[in-house]
Amino acid sequence: MPAKSLDRSHPLPLWAQLEADLRRRIDDGDFDDGLFPTDLELTDSYSVSRHTVRDAVRRLNQAGLLTRSRGRMTQLNLQGFEQSLESLYSLFQSVESTGIEQTSEVLELGVVNDATASMHLGVSEDTDLLLLARLRLAGGEALAIDRAWLPLAIATPLLSVDWSHTALYAELANCGSPVPNQGWERLTPILPKQADRVMLGMKKSEAAFSLERLGTCDGTPVEWRTTIIRGDRYRFVSDWTATGRSELRPTTT
Repeated sequence: MPAKSLDRSHPLPLWAQLEADLRRRIDDGDFDDGLFPTDLELTDSYSVSRHTVRDAVRRLNQAGLLTRSRGRMTQLNLQGFEQSLESLYSLFQSVESTGIEQTSEVLELGVVNDATASMHLGVSEDTDLLLLARLRLAGGEALAIDRAWLPLAIATPLLSVDWSHTALYAELANCGSPVPNQGWERLTPILPKQADRVMLGMKKSEAAFSLERLGTCDGTPVEWRTTIIRGDRYRFVSDWTATGRSELRPTTT
């Protein structure tokens, strides 16, 4: 779709209007070849200053939507984030290792009872658990909805943590609680429920990954986690060797 005219009488700054329209055009597939207009081309097509263009493009770059480096053309970041599955990993570290800031908005933080989480953690249904539910963002853009349950006996200090820019495992270590060093993770493609889809800014037909993780410390369960993560911004890679062995395992509930 063509560029929209920007409204100079609108209270929203021109750079913000430009950023919003470029996001719309990216979502609509205007740049599916991966090439993004130059600053001069954007200046001409939107009739704005180069300073306005640079402000808008810089924010798209910070959000992980573009790849821009000195002396090279700006391109769409078609690959998003890529995560290897051969070892325990942190979503926080995966994103930040690319140079993009990972932040969180807390959706729920409190003490709950949960039959499913208790079953996986190997405790009775009436055991008090800490639930930490977060909207995870990469460069200010929604990436995942993450929910983690931990036995309150080891997680009480986490109730007072500022979760805006930190990782769960780092905070467990900070308070001297057990940190997962083993476990398993199950990955399933899904169409998210409406509430999750809206929160993630996804279209109705777009797929996501559903992750389930049981984290243990020296064999003792300490974390049950479920994560809905955008399929268009995150990929998983499995490394293998000819001497390695993998087996199918039965589905469990």
